[in-house]
Amino acid sequence: MRIVVDAMGGDHAPEEIISGVVQAVQEFDGVQIVLVGLEDQIIRQLKKYSYPKERIEVVPASQVVDMHDPATVPLRRKRDSSISVGIRLLKDSHYNAFISAGNTGAVVATSTIALGMLEGVERPAIGTILPTLKGFSLMIDAGANTDPKPQHLVQSALMARVYVRDVLGIRNPKVGLLNIGEEETKGTDFVKEIHRMLSEKIPDNFIGNVEGSGIYRGDCDCIICDGFIGNVVLKVSESLAESAIKLIKREVKKSPLAMLGAALMRPRLRAVRRHADYSEYGGAPLLGVNGIVMICHGRSNAKAIKNAIRAACGEVEHMILETMKQEIRG
Repeated sequence: MRIVVDAMGGDHAPEEIISGVVQAVQEFDGVQIVLVGLEDQIIRQLKKYSYPKERIEVVPASQVVDMHDPATVPLRRKRDSSISVGIRLLKDSHYNAFISAGNTGAVVATSTIALGMLEGVERPAIGTILPTLKGFSLMIDAGANTDPKPQHLVQSALMARVYVRDVLGIRNPKVGLLNIGEEETKGTDFVKEIHRMLSEKIPDNFIGNVEGSGIYRGDCDCIICDGFIGNVVLKVSESLAESAIKLIKREVKKSPLAMLGAALMRPRLRAVRRHADYSEYGGAPLLGVNGIVMICHGRSNAKAIKNAIRAACGEVEHMILETMKQEIRG
């Protein structure tokens, strides 16, 4: 299995990216990594580590897409960027997946144009794993499409159902439509049309509308929404988690007794933090394109990259593209 990794993507590239890649080849059997980016920087970082040399390959790319570059830059002005070169490699059957913590819009746009779409899917969608009180849920879309049509969200729901069932291992996933109320009469005409279409398309899995309060309660396994709403939910959730941790630390430090209690609870608090830590899941799958693409958080550390590689391998092993094609065809 050969996984292509953008060595130049993210706030901590290439150091954290390469550290995560080295950890992956040390821990995961049968995985070969292709690092794409500025060759001299990659080789300089690799020299810091001891690892099986035959399992990491370097493919040079002379340009880097900045986080603030327009999404079309890799397609027009930076065709030799690590994103462009890495995604083009996926068109060769010898390569199985592409991972990047770089510019999300650039990864989505380049993947869509270079790889094309799965038959029956009109637009790609980003799925993101959310921790809940019952385990995990997949929210889709998390930002790829901010102005979709109803059929686009129905296609996303079909793909999400496959991903949750085959990759996350939830046998009969419950699919919910994010809305302002549980009643099917609530929401805009746009949301009502999606509700009607999902009720007809996947009646055995669709549980109806789910309110925002049900996301982290774990009311469903697949949360369907447009990319505008999904991205807002994601960013608010990240900010809330960070703020809560800082607030707890600040208040605990005000009391010696509280500090003692926190010390006793430290193992359990760490377990809670791990459950909510995005680096535990690695990355967000870009579903709908004709290739396995994983988008990582811009702040990804080595642990996140390693786990993104693990997640990508899971998609390859479960032949997720073939299954989704069958699902879409019906």
